[in-house]
Amino acid sequence: MAQISALAISEVVRVDSRRVAEIVAELGETSAQHVIGLALEQLAAALTAVDGALDSADLAQAVAHAERMSRLAWQIGLLSLAGVAMDLGSTAERGDAPALAAIRARLLRVGNRSLTAIWDRTALA
Repeated sequence: MAQISALAISEVVRVDSRRVAEIVAELGETSAQHVIGLALEQLAAALTAVDGALDSADLAQAVAHAERMSRLAWQIGLLSLAGVAMDLGSTAERGDAPALAAIRARLLRVGNRSLTAIWDRTALA
């Protein structure tokens, strides 16, 4: 009988600390936390929207939400999330279903970890 092993998936999340520091320096700590908090809410909504669009097999909407997520993530320094969102959008446009399923799972992992990572950094700033 074959032995099955569970593989732990660990995603490294890259946050551009310099970008976060620039936002804090430009807006002040309180305003920066507010702006980043709003951006995180929008990113969480976009993550849910991408997942819902993929559940409905609406690839055009998935691409639109992924592009919005990528732009917003890039603006607040969530480099990993921006990259995975771009990957999802381009894969959805190509219609590569197996790759899309893998990137969707990765987007959800990276998205959740990124939202936590940026919030923790701004709370400590």
